Amino acid sequence: MTHPLHIVILTGAGISAESGIDTFRDAGGLWENHPIEHVATPEGFKADPVLVHRFYNLRRAALSTVKPNAAHVALGQLQREFKGQVTLITQNVDDLHERGGSSDVIHMHGELLSAFCSACDHRWRQVEDLSPQSPCPACQTRGGPRPDIVWFGEMPYQMRRLETAVKACDLFVSIGTSGAVYPAAGFVHLANTFGAQTLELNLEPSQGSAAFDDARHGPATELVPEWVRSTLA
Repeated sequence: MTHPLHIVILTGAGISAESGIDTFRDAGGLWENHPIEHVATPEGFKADPVLVHRFYNLRRAALSTVKPNAAHVALGQLQREFKGQVTLITQNVDDLHERGGSSDVIHMHGELLSAFCSACDHRWRQVEDLSPQSPCPACQTRGGPRPDIVWFGEMPYQMRRLETAVKACDLFVSIGTSGAVYPAAGFVHLANTFGAQTLELNLEPSQGSAAFDDARHGPATELVPEWVRSTLA
């Protein structure tokens, strides 16, 4: 590969799995033993906000039990030391990239440590538990606050910014993604269309692996630091 000037990196559940965070759902369509439609859709929240808040309260609390791994730390180093531009996009809702040293992480599917008011669109950092009785700090509406998570049927955040970055980059790297969740799974095709080189770093070939110019497979904690070292050399 030629030396890039602008790298766009997309990360998925595979980069956090080695820190002990479960991937989003298993083959049975369950997330932590809950049907996806019960805990990850607007309809599920409307039907049982107590269940949904309890589910995300547990996920939020679990963040304190895990730590960033070598892959997160390596990407933080890349952002600090790379002479060009590094745009880091993640599908993950954890904060491990930030704790690994990255800045300006674009969370396209939202963040566990953020809340959103459906009544007034206010967003804020949320560390403590939420409940249907929690008031919005801006408009004081009770029942308005919800987890700031992009659920099924909702549009991922900052799509225009993401697409602009992918079109402008000269290297697109996908790390720990399944290649099955759109629109993120389509970024490699967008990058190819606009002439970027493309690289997959994944535990095993993703569903879109054939679309990449280069694909390397193995644990993220091994592949990512190795790739970062070679990129910074």
